[in-house]
Amino acid sequence: MTEQDERQLEQQRVTNVQHQIVEQIETTKDLLTNAHDETRAVEQNYSDNASVNTYEVDDAMETNAMIEQQRQLVRRAVESESILRHQLDTLNNLQGSPYFGRIDIKDPGEINSEKLYIGIASLMNEEKSEFLIYDWRAPIAGVYYNGTLGKVHYQTPAGSQTTELTKKRQFTIKNGEITNMFDTDETVGDEVLQAALGSQNDQYMQNIVATIQKEQNDIIRDTTSDLLLVQGVAGSGKTSAILQRIAYLLYHSRASLNADQIVLFSPNRLFSHYISEVLPSLGERNMRQITLAEFLNRRLEGLDVQTIFERFETEQSQTNNQKAVQTVLEGAECMRQVARYAAQLNIDDIQFTNILFEGQVFFSADHIKNIFAKQPTAIHLTDKILATKNTLIRELKQRIKAEAKKDWVNEELNHLGDEDILNLFGKHRPEEFDSEDDQVRYLSRRLARRRLRIVYDAIYNNYFIDFYAQYGAFLRQSDLTDSVDYDEWQTMINRYQHQIEFHQIELMHCAPLLYLRDLITGSGQNRALQYVFIDEMQDYSVASLIYFKHVFANAKFTILGDSEQALFKNIELPQVMLERLSTALNAKRPNLISLNRSYRSTTEITNFAKAMLPDGDQITAFSRHGSRPRIVVRYDSVGANDALLQEATKQADEYKTVAILTKNAKQANEVFQVLHRHTDVSLLTDTDRTLPTGILVLPIYLAKGLEFDAVICYDVSENNYGNDRSIGILYTMASRAMHALTLLSIGSVTPYITGAPAELLEIEHKV
Repeated sequence: MTEQDERQLEQQRVTNVQHQIVEQIETTKDLLTNAHDETRAVEQNYSDNASVNTYEVDDAMETNAMIEQQRQLVRRAVESESILRHQLDTLNNLQGSPYFGRIDIKDPGEINSEKLYIGIASLMNEEKSEFLIYDWRAPIAGVYYNGTLGKVHYQTPAGSQTTELTKKRQFTIKNGEITNMFDTDETVGDEVLQAALGSQNDQYMQNIVATIQKEQNDIIRDTTSDLLLVQGVAGSGKTSAILQRIAYLLYHSRASLNADQIVLFSPNRLFSHYISEVLPSLGERNMRQITLAEFLNRRLEGLDVQTIFERFETEQSQTNNQKAVQTVLEGAECMRQVARYAAQLNIDDIQFTNILFEGQVFFSADHIKNIFAKQPTAIHLTDKILATKNTLIRELKQRIKAEAKKDWVNEELNHLGDEDILNLFGKHRPEEFDSEDDQVRYLSRRLARRRLRIVYDAIYNNYFIDFYAQYGAFLRQSDLTDSVDYDEWQTMINRYQHQIEFHQIELMHCAPLLYLRDLITGSGQNRALQYVFIDEMQDYSVASLIYFKHVFANAKFTILGDSEQALFKNIELPQVMLERLSTALNAKRPNLISLNRSYRSTTEITNFAKAMLPDGDQITAFSRHGSRPRIVVRYDSVGANDALLQEATKQADEYKTVAILTKNAKQANEVFQVLHRHTDVSLLTDTDRTLPTGILVLPIYLAKGLEFDAVICYDVSENNYGNDRSIGILYTMASRAMHALTLLSIGSVTPYITGAPAELLEIEHKV
């Protein structure tokens, strides 16, 4: 059979599958409409039955049974509608490009091969009950990603299976038409990759299931490691692989895992928006996403917590002694000392504090301390705290009864309107009470309880211990000072105490403080989460990772990043990082997977970027060619601004997104002020949630995980990038570019760039 005949047969099959999808979409739409109508009817019936007379005991029992029955009907109706809506979304995702791969396999003892087509979701021929498309996450689909022709093995729930792979075919299908088709022995042929990677980027990341490489597939299908460390060079597809991993886990463990049991720590809100469409395009609901700042602000409510970006802005002016103190506070030994300190606390060490109500002492610190002292000495500290809390709540209830009899309560009741009175009755009705006096007594207690709710909240949240003072006491007694300058340590403590008075806290204190608070109170843990994903791991401290492990005690961790893109610390080898994190997180089944091939940028950009790194020879560039990176040198700010405007507008004429990346927010704002008078430009900050097109100006730490058609690195001069930490920043900047890279220097170029071989660059000098 000729190649043309083969293609014609494959096109006929695509057309047939498209027809099946369209038919199933129409059928599902009809079913969904009916299900929606049924849900509304059941909900209305439930609403009618929920408001019947409940005065007689027999009537109440019968009504409650009827309401529960109606509630179950509502639940089933909503669930049926949800399933149909999910089916419709899946069918819509398949339409136009139903599959991307085909494998022919021959099981042992079989004579003929079986053809299997791989797509983003399964599809069955409902008449023949046969699979038209296999989900890319199905066990057999692993052969498509990992197998080469010949005998292959693949994992199933029943164990390892063996088959013979006789053909692997790849397709590019758009709008129901095959635009590319070829047979290969590779995972994914370069032709498919070229087509996928050469297209201009969008404001959303696209799913890459058609172009998953073998090493990415190993990440996706790992279900055994409790610590999976993914070290991936810039543009290696690590973030995409992690999102496919989440989709795979939801598929693999669908009976015991849902999206609410997975959390992803994103580097910033822009990144969260950028990846938000990947899982829905695969028919899965998005997992929880949170930034480190959002997580800490929820746990330290009432404090202005320094963000990782704010720290980067101030870190550039830190002395070596200040950096040494920060390194100690963010290390594993600090967290070990916190644990020892909490375990050894006695009654005289605990920083009890008054509970106030309207500016007056409601429960004094001495009274609380006396309650704590009466608890059995043999029980654990957290149990003593809980017992103290329960005692205070019991005392509060007695105080509420006493407060309800005071004149202010009667006076306030007399001033309440009818609607407020009805709200105060809550679930009860006035006619349920035997007398007006009973009504008044009930309402008085309700009003007193409402007024004193703030005291209850303070007790419930353990505000009778001053944890900020407790952490300060830990810092003063700690022997962590052995490795840092003593005076600098004392300065740090004084600065911490001063900032707390103004409700501020530096990032380096957050993990040890929260850990101490949780260990004392026995609270703060979320045991429901099964998987935690952390992106840009190189920007997290070991202390923060240890705290995450404490909080999400039952979760498996997937931590990904690139040590070469370290903005806040020096570059670290992946194996060293794995050993350090495995020890710190007490991992029993750690696994390191390295992704060393960069797909994002052209060969010329990747070769230039990796030349800056001490171990850059480990990075392999993908064979997609473009122009060499250009260095534009100007020796005064006026010339530099003119060159920047000229370069930005020229790139914007050719590309959809042009990012001007700066070292910090101050420089980004200065660049924006220069450009916005002459052209349309967007200044991005850490509060932005969406990524616009056009000319963008942003500090490099907001570009983590993102990619742009063209990148202009602003002021790569020796004056601006003069120390070893510049390497990670410059590499991160350069590796954001897909097609074009320009570096603008005001004065002499930093040696970290000029050290690259001359043939990798074009240099333009103008005085």
